[in-house]
Amino acid sequence: MSTKVKSPDNLPNKPGVYIMRDASDTIIYIGKAKSLVKRVKSYFREKLDRPKTQILMSHFDSLEYIITNSEKEALILEANLIKKHRPRYNVQLKDDKRYPYVKITSEKFPRLVITRNVTKNGIYYGPFTDAGAVKQTVKFLKSLFKIRTCRNMDGPCLNSQIDLCYAPCDGRISHEEYMEIINKIDLFFQGKYSTIVKNLKKEMADAAANEEYEKAAVIRDQIASIEEIMEKQFVELMDDDLDQDVIAIAPSENEVVVIIMPIRNGKIVGRDDFLMSGSQYDSSSEVLFAFIQQYYGYNRHIPKQILLDEDIDDKELLEDWLSDLRGNKVSIKVPQKGVKLRLVKMARKNAEIIQHQKKKMENALIELKKYLKLEKIPHVIEGYDISNISGKFAVGSKVSFKHGKPNKKMYKHFKMETPGPNDFAMMEELLTRRLKMVGEDPEPDLIVIDGGKGQLGMACGVLEELNLTHIPIIGLAKEFEEIYIPNSKRPIIIPKNNKALHLLQQVRDESHRFAITYHRKLRSRNISASSLDDIPGVGKKRKIALLKEFGSIDNIKKASVEDLAKIDGMNQKTAENVYNYYH
Repeated sequence: MSTKVKSPDNLPNKPGVYIMRDASDTIIYIGKAKSLVKRVKSYFREKLDRPKTQILMSHFDSLEYIITNSEKEALILEANLIKKHRPRYNVQLKDDKRYPYVKITSEKFPRLVITRNVTKNGIYYGPFTDAGAVKQTVKFLKSLFKIRTCRNMDGPCLNSQIDLCYAPCDGRISHEEYMEIINKIDLFFQGKYSTIVKNLKKEMADAAANEEYEKAAVIRDQIASIEEIMEKQFVELMDDDLDQDVIAIAPSENEVVVIIMPIRNGKIVGRDDFLMSGSQYDSSSEVLFAFIQQYYGYNRHIPKQILLDEDIDDKELLEDWLSDLRGNKVSIKVPQKGVKLRLVKMARKNAEIIQHQKKKMENALIELKKYLKLEKIPHVIEGYDISNISGKFAVGSKVSFKHGKPNKKMYKHFKMETPGPNDFAMMEELLTRRLKMVGEDPEPDLIVIDGGKGQLGMACGVLEELNLTHIPIIGLAKEFEEIYIPNSKRPIIIPKNNKALHLLQQVRDESHRFAITYHRKLRSRNISASSLDDIPGVGKKRKIALLKEFGSIDNIKKASVEDLAKIDGMNQKTAENVYNYYH
């Protein structure tokens, strides 16, 4: 229960959290204290040394406080309240939800899924900044360990029939055996791949001793796959079994870049970068403290040791809290020599590089504003493209760039309804459908379409019809990289080596790539859904057998009659039918 007051005079000499509000009753700052009365009174001195405190108190109107049993409880409550209310003058971990997590679900037979929403259910790994790598890893683990992917477990699915799932829905694997597989996946994400390999080698030996040669062969392939992927992904640094995270920062005027490098079994297993906003008036120590508090307070793996590039205040409080979360001792160190110091320097260098790239991107946006004579910097840019072959499987794509970087959660595909081939009319349909959604999806600061005067004229007509002519729009003609803007006869030419032009090219090329990828997917889906079904003699069982053996329609097309006839359930006549159909 909180108590609201106007001054610190009657605050208790107890640990707790204080919540400051302005005249409109908006929360502007949340802090923790070992002694509420002593901490809050420091804000009411006649001379305030820190600029942040001066600005904060110029907006202060009232405060409320919540008493806790300990300073550690206050730390936890402060983190939760900051995450909930996001006060203006607190240092905050920015855009945390943009990163995907991998989740082992809490079902009886768990699944492995990628999610951006973290709840209390399940086990989470991440966040990961490279969504593509995460998808590949999850796909690899699903096929390697053959865990279920279906939601409802309502009977053996195609995956079980082509040996990609152990089919717990059909009782083909016990709950105990299945959970052993889930434990291996857990070890994988903890970076303990040597433990997985060791366990698998024992299982393989046991299977061979029991003359279960097929099982032993499967395990042998699993071992080879894990060793191969680890050899590619992990950089070995030292012969050390410590479970560590290395954290370093690179400050700037408004935001701080934070790098975190997880190290498992003496090997770097990744690198993530984050932004801390509202940090312009805070020291590096305060930023690092806030990052650790907010980062680890959100269902993440807690390492045995955290290495920092500089010391922080209240380190013992954080260590105590992290030790509770982990279940055993956690230490926070600032290394002074050796391999650990080199790791911290490496992390700091990475943070500085990202900060430098960020500044270059900001400069590119400023240049773009200047060349295109825009009223404001185009922080959100959308690009559009159409892909089709003679009008078939026609698709449109919308890509979105935020602060000069792809914002993939705002990408969108459209199946075109306009009969084709007619790229002009299809682009008109695409823009109309997208811009009618303004309100659901925020409007962009700039629209980029692939084309010259004609395409731009059509696009301007769409904006007029929807009363959206205030949104800037350009056409980027590919041959000479000329930029066309409304109501101007001459194109704008941006120098070829200019970052502003490179950004526009990236938006256009990304929209083209995204459209083509979806177009190919639809074509492929159509082929796989119909071609085998059209061949005389090929029913469900033979279709599954062919796909299981050859892996894809393309490989079936390449197979000889002899190879096709060897498949279980096939005969010479059906093999000839399959071969003749594709040739």
